[in-house]
Amino acid sequence: MNGFMIAAPHSGSGKTVVTLGLLRALREKGIAVAPAKAGPDYIDPAFHAFSSGQICTNLDPWAMREDLLTHNAHQLANDRLLVVEAMMGLFDGAADGAGSAADLAEQLGLSIVFVVDCARMAQSIAAIVSGYMQHRPSLQFAGVVLNRVGSARHEAMLRAALDPIDIPIVGVVMQDEALSLPSRHLGLVQAREHDTLESFLKGAGEIMARSLSIGRLCDLKLNMTTSVPAPLPIAPLGSHIAVAVDDAFAFCYPHMIEGWQATGAEISYFSPLADEGPDPKCDAVFLPGGYPELHAAQIAATKHFKRAMRDAATRNKVIYGECGGYMVLGEKLIDADGTEHEMLGLLPLTTSFETRRRHLGYRKLSPLEGSPWQIPLMGHEFHYSVEVESGDGQPLFAVTDALGHDLGHAGLRVGSVMGSYCHVIDRAA
Repeated sequence: MNGFMIAAPHSGSGKTVVTLGLLRALREKGIAVAPAKAGPDYIDPAFHAFSSGQICTNLDPWAMREDLLTHNAHQLANDRLLVVEAMMGLFDGAADGAGSAADLAEQLGLSIVFVVDCARMAQSIAAIVSGYMQHRPSLQFAGVVLNRVGSARHEAMLRAALDPIDIPIVGVVMQDEALSLPSRHLGLVQAREHDTLESFLKGAGEIMARSLSIGRLCDLKLNMTTSVPAPLPIAPLGSHIAVAVDDAFAFCYPHMIEGWQATGAEISYFSPLADEGPDPKCDAVFLPGGYPELHAAQIAATKHFKRAMRDAATRNKVIYGECGGYMVLGEKLIDADGTEHEMLGLLPLTTSFETRRRHLGYRKLSPLEGSPWQIPLMGHEFHYSVEVESGDGQPLFAVTDALGHDLGHAGLRVGSVMGSYCHVIDRAA
């Protein structure tokens, strides 16, 4: 099996753009590729999927069990080239120091393609690269990509500095305004919102095709342990789960849906923004996260969606909302301008973006009475909205952070309707 990880010293080095361009270049060459993203991120995987034409899977070394990571990686790399984009800097993990991209690379036997932003340095690159290589000698560095190089003279200086270090230069990407993407508070603008995405990916693919040693990258071998059977997934919410999917509900982990299907659960999809409701035959509804605040007026104006969801609640179907989906289950959503929008009113909850506060980090979840899962769970929280009102309802989880600090209770439940800001990722080990 072949594959590698694209990593960098720190966020902002350009590894995502290099990854996207490479995925498109591989696609244009007819090379079967399996894109993956280290960590809990939802944004980058959507871009990976658009660029490669394949679903991008998350591989999270902090929140996922080791056998789930190994199984999923084997499934991805079966007759395809596995391309994993790291998160943050190579050795950056959770607050407890665990779960870094380096940990994932070591566990899965992934060689590291190291992207370095060279825009503001020359000879110093030698200290950076050698320092990262020596920090954990058990890691295998396959090569360096010199990114944002200013000129041929700049490239020559960088090459001369790296000459004494035993590492190949597998790519030189020149500074180019064409290789830039817009951003928003949670990261990159969602792929489906990028009006010029296709032309961007086409251009990035052409640049990477001539800038990277693609043949050498394709020959990099994986050194993984023997494949393991699929571990027991998180239990499905029901036997037929209707999942909301559109621009407002785009943050759904593929491994979660695949795990539910592996247990025999039927999955159907609907779009709240298109004023669709869940399949009447379903016995459970899942509202994933996303950007409902950007579509709050449209959600508030729906008729069939609201009616169908309220009918499902009346019939005691399990309704679970996660982050953005949790906000939509509430009574009101207040946008950044202070405008109130009526949501489903199934939970006694009002959330607001008017006064933003960032909530970020891994979470260990202990389900309370009434939760659909009565086992310890691993999750992640990342949002800027706050709960300004929450009425009578039962909490859903007892929560600690990655360091084990008690964060109290999270989420709400009223009858069969429930949710929280936490994105559930896997069973606890």
